[in-house]
This record gives sequence, structure tokens and C-alpha cells, in this order.
Amino acid sequence: MKRLFFSTSQFLPGIGLALLRIGAALMMLTHGWAKIANFSNNLTTFRDPIGLGPAVSLQLAIFAEFFCAILLALGFLTRLSLVPMIITMAVAAFIAHADDPFATKEKSLLFLLIFIVLLFLGPGRYSVDAQIKKGRNY
Repeated sequence: MKRLFFSTSQFLPGIGLALLRIGAALMMLTHGWAKIANFSNNLTTFRDPIGLGPAVSLQLAIFAEFFCAILLALGFLTRLSLVPMIITMAVAAFIAHADDPFATKEKSLLFLLIFIVLLFLGPGRYSVDAQIKKGRNY
């Protein structure tokens, strides 16, 4: 039990970071997939929070929530893929749901917090990025 709570090994933090990265990515992926599956319906009902038109806004949300989420789950181009996800969650929380009660924007704020933390911490040792870096001498 002491090993678990007082370990200085990089194994447990690496596993924790992988769980956070993969879990958040898979949950975000479900939001992106729902937008893809109902694309034609969403074209007529999707909000235009930043003035680019509903179609462009929907496509940007799908890019962030589905395609960038796949990259995040793999830990490939992690920090680069987090930028659109952070922007999307910030727009959702502070623009699209600005007038909504906190309970409505809470999910996007939680995703935003997770994505910002992952941006600072990076993908961790159990990621494609780490495997690529291992093969190079930096």
C-alpha cells in the first residue's frame, strides 16, 4: 500500500494522464459523432455563435469534437489537436451558452478545464507522441 501512495515512479502518473486524455477524448467523440450522424438536421438548427454561418460553425465543431478527439485519444499531435478543442469549449461555454444557467454550461467548462490541463501537461508517456519523441534525439 505504501508503494501506491508514496511512489515517485512515473508509472502511475503516466497511467493517470493516459486515462484522463483517453477518457476525455472518448466522451468528446460522442458529441462529435452525434453532430455527424444528424448533420443535415443540425445544418438548420445549429447556432452561429461566432458569425461564420451555421454550416461553417457546425463543421468546425465536428472537426474539434470528432477528428481532434481521435488524435487526442491516440496521443498524436496532442497539443496541436487540443487548440481547436479548447476554442470550441470556450465558445460553447462563454458565447453559445453565455446567458444559460451554470448547470447548462458546466459540461463545456469541465471539458475546457481538462483540455487546458492536458495542453500544459502534454500527452504523457503512453502516447504516440511519446513514442515518436523516444525515437528522436532532442
